[in-house]
Amino acid sequence: MRKITILNGPNLNMLGIREPGVYGKESLAAIELLVRKRAEELNISVSFFQTNHEGEMIDRIHSSYGNDDGIIINPGAWTHYSYAIRDALSAVSLPVVEVHLSNIHKREAFRHVSVVAPIAVGQIAGFGALGYVLALDAIAGQVPSGDSKA
Repeated sequence: MRKITILNGPNLNMLGIREPGVYGKESLAAIELLVRKRAEELNISVSFFQTNHEGEMIDRIHSSYGNDDGIIINPGAWTHYSYAIRDALSAVSLPVVEVHLSNIHKREAFRHVSVVAPIAVGQIAGFGALGYVLALDAIAGQVPSGDSKA
């Protein structure tokens, strides 16, 4: 079974509370349920991780090496400046899809640049919680079916 890890960066634990007009009313737990349902349909195993600490995120990315088949990441504010997270994602040599709830290209100028996007398969932004499902569908097309570890 293909294994995809879904990573969420700073402040995403506050979804549903933090600026619902920008990020939506769904909690992170609700988004995880939505993604689990789609993953089941695709016969994909998913795991979820959220942290507000950059080093913890880097450690989790490193642990994907040899264990996961792809990564979906919403780096939050790290999108715009964390070369350490970009380097960690590059180091594990897995397909990466970057996802954002809001359309970062319609927001403040500093949000328009992603240091992660150049090493990602693609970026999905502006579709709210549905963006995670779209990211799962997208990465499923990048990861071979069956046991990719054989």
